[in-house]
Amino acid sequence: MAYPKLSLLAGQDRRLRSGHPWIYSNELKMDAAAKALEPGTPVKVADVAGKAMAVAQFNPHSLIAARVLSRNQNATIDARFLERRLQRALRLRERLFDHPYYRLVHAEADGLPGLVIDRFDRTLVLQANSAGMDRLTPELLEAVDRVVAADHIILKNDSTAREREGLKLSVDVIKGESKGAIELVENEFAFFADPVGGQKTGWYFDQRDNRAFAAKLAKGERVLDLFSYGGGFGITALMAGAKEALAIDRSEGALELAKMAAARNGVDGKLTCLREEGFSALDRLAKEKQRFGLVIADPPSYVKSKRDLKAGLKGYRKLARTSAALVREEGCLMVASCSHNVPLDSFRDEVRKGISDAGRGGRLLCQTGASADHPSHPLLPESAYLKCLFYMLD
Repeated sequence: MAYPKLSLLAGQDRRLRSGHPWIYSNELKMDAAAKALEPGTPVKVADVAGKAMAVAQFNPHSLIAARVLSRNQNATIDARFLERRLQRALRLRERLFDHPYYRLVHAEADGLPGLVIDRFDRTLVLQANSAGMDRLTPELLEAVDRVVAADHIILKNDSTAREREGLKLSVDVIKGESKGAIELVENEFAFFADPVGGQKTGWYFDQRDNRAFAAKLAKGERVLDLFSYGGGFGITALMAGAKEALAIDRSEGALELAKMAAARNGVDGKLTCLREEGFSALDRLAKEKQRFGLVIADPPSYVKSKRDLKAGLKGYRKLARTSAALVREEGCLMVASCSHNVPLDSFRDEVRKGISDAGRGGRLLCQTGASADHPSHPLLPESAYLKCLFYMLD
């Protein structure tokens, strides 16, 4: 395929040669011809001598100007190419999980930069977060149809990442009808997701393993599931023998999903759902001198960009302090960050300080990331975005 050729600047080929999937605008010769290309155009990227090194998707308006699709300079980016990548991603998930509920495609780590696909059995939720994947949507839908027998396909293109790429935001049901809440299976328990009206793609599959680990700490305990969304942590804990769970979220829709899941699993009598902002709830519970054997603090991202890092780290320190104050002696605390802009060391340090600010000591039991259906690209730290810290407090 005769794709336009873009040239790297002198001395700017090292990262690409090492296998990095991104090429920044200041590494490319951004001449008039390059700037005239439409966002998402497939291009060949060449070194300063003119030797093609990769096929990528190009966006002249983005800091991440090119996203590598193939190191094969002769690759043709069409529905068949996408089908092969989807089949590879599917084979991995089928090795990992017994039930068809998982993240099917995790962007660069699965060789499909900017693309997210979550699978709920015969319902697929797609999110094209780059101009290149947005441009390939017709070919992508064709490939998906051949790889997964889906009755419902939803394009959940409403992420902030699309805004950074200069793309419009929309949510469209491409195949089937909008069904509202749908049931899923995670850790052998039933939950409910709302792919159209819910947060992100409808469910946070990335916390699957962390929910199972937290549940091991919950037997016989009172559990606080803060920023609970659909009750994943709290209900998993109840199914593992927790005495009771309090789910707090500011979204009434999210709490309705939690109530449905609690009823479906037969633990609705042990789950209390409250609509409240997280820090307000922490302050109120502290004044009431309430204590829990397990506190889960899994907030939305505090750090949307690097300029938010300083304020965001203060937020995590405050969250750790106020959450730790509610943990009984020898109880456990989990604090999570889902922002790729927060370095693990900095996050861990601020959480440690927050626990100390609360006058508490303890042990770090483990630090974890996302479940295996969210693989990370070895050269892209941003893809290992999720960080969870589990403590037992004195």
